[in-house]
Amino acid sequence: MLQQVCNEHFLALVNQPCPLYLPDGSPLPVQVEAVVSRPQSRLPENTRIPFNVQLRSLQPTDFVDGLCALELPQLGRVEAIFVSREPALGRDPAQGYFNIIFN
Repeated sequence: MLQQVCNEHFLALVNQPCPLYLPDGSPLPVQVEAVVSRPQSRLPENTRIPFNVQLRSLQPTDFVDGLCALELPQLGRVEAIFVSREPALGRDPAQGYFNIIFN
């Protein structure tokens, strides 16, 4: 299922709140802040253009990283998405900032 995910699935969610289902199954409200294409990272045998998705939690969280799930337009619930936390770096330290990389 992860091979079917492309940046267009996330573009519809930019600036929209949605639940990120954490490894324990609990939902964490997040907002998709940006979807960034990385065409220079594409391997010749791969048809999908690599991209990353930047998320921001809408409430404080201790979650750091792990395999999560998201509801994506046209695909439904997609499991086993590895989400990793980023440092706040000048942003609101009470929120969580996350990144998903699709190669």
